Amino acid sequence: MFDAPFTRRDLLHTSSFGLGTIALAELLREESRGATPAVSADTASPGAAIRSHRATATSVIFLFMGGGPSQVDTWDPKPELTRLHKQTVPDSIAAGIPKIARAPLHNLMASSFSFHKHGESGIEVSELYPNVAQRVDDLCVIRSCRHDSPIHAPAEFIATTGTGLGDRPSLGAWLTYGLGSENRNLPSFVVFKAGETIRPPAIGAGFLPAQYQGMLVDGEKGVPNLSLPPGVPMAERSRQLELLDSLNRRHLRNATSHNELNARIEAYAATGRLQLTAPAAFDLSPETAETQQMYGLDQKETAEFGKYCLWTRRLVERGVRFIQLRSGGWDAHSKLRDEHRKTCLATDRPIAALLADLKQRGLLDTTLVIWGGEFGRTPTMQGDSDGRDHSPSGYSMWLAGGGVKGGQIIGSTDPVGYAAIEKPVHPNDLHATILHALGVDQHHLTYRHRNRNEMLTVNGGKVVQEVFG
Repeated sequence: MFDAPFTRRDLLHTSSFGLGTIALAELLREESRGATPAVSADTASPGAAIRSHRATATSVIFLFMGGGPSQVDTWDPKPELTRLHKQTVPDSIAAGIPKIARAPLHNLMASSFSFHKHGESGIEVSELYPNVAQRVDDLCVIRSCRHDSPIHAPAEFIATTGTGLGDRPSLGAWLTYGLGSENRNLPSFVVFKAGETIRPPAIGAGFLPAQYQGMLVDGEKGVPNLSLPPGVPMAERSRQLELLDSLNRRHLRNATSHNELNARIEAYAATGRLQLTAPAAFDLSPETAETQQMYGLDQKETAEFGKYCLWTRRLVERGVRFIQLRSGGWDAHSKLRDEHRKTCLATDRPIAALLADLKQRGLLDTTLVIWGGEFGRTPTMQGDSDGRDHSPSGYSMWLAGGGVKGGQIIGSTDPVGYAAIEKPVHPNDLHATILHALGVDQHHLTYRHRNRNEMLTVNGGKVVQEVFG
């Protein structure tokens, strides 16, 4: 009774926008009758058939350490740095270091933390990560990551979108656009944050349709506003959505741009589906006390990040494609010893629990886990403080699961940890490697924008084949 008359052509023109909400109304009706919502693989994706080879991973978890962890205090031990404490970089080393913005070569600062060998692989890990160190045989540590921006925002955009401009789709948006979802009732791209300010391009859709942007989850309640208002039955909600769909389609006929309206309509539809399925995904009451303790939910220092890690495992179980789990507090221009110790304490136990839990449930084999920030830190002291400045020319990241060969180190930095000198890996190379794990050739995942076939790796990256053994 709400629709204005429209032709078959009108229906075809608007179907991609309006039918999602119509389907949602039917989904809600089914739920009110006790039916089970449908779950299907790779739905609603224009690129669901782009896989060019066998995938070793189906889901990706990006543990993003915002601010820039110090590689020489976490994953890249430098005995020479200890020997040269408070000295200037020797000419013999400086000759092999490229010019680095904002990075003087004097006043070297030894790490305050000891490194120890762990696992059968004997990889050295800082005392800051004692629990993750116990999983080192599952890790592929890349000690030679590098790019050219020492500024937080553009560096973060390089790490998450491929360039420093902040105008391109994020990694999560590309993956959900290209591969779709394994569960149509949950978002494909979920974002958690702990003490971290999110720059929108890092989780945004850029020039892709807006529905591929990440969904930021509330740290206290999970997905906010999922419950129906008191006194509103499911049948009434269904009628409201039908009315909303009708008004949106009427507005769409006169709209000059469909992208934002399409995203808004899809958001209503997705939210409706979430009302049915997300509460169970974010409800931790079925988890045993032992599991919650393993993730650190019983300790103040680890409770927040631990909850996010446990939620992450539950979402991976339910087919969520990409999860960006963010930790802030790594930008240690001063008091690095105290700041890194605090941040590592908050993340070490939860990350180790996530890796162990995924493995014991058989999920690590198909889940690619990535740890790292937008850059590293200089091996020199910043000013007269006990902090370090930004350094993008040589820093560490690690990968685990999803076909990755664990217990290995790729690349190296110079003897004091300034710059990558062996097997440098740019974020575009890392992105190409992630796509490869998902069975996608980087050149096959494209989107036509301004008369150019754009891709995640911009002008191309090199797959780091050694990651997979």
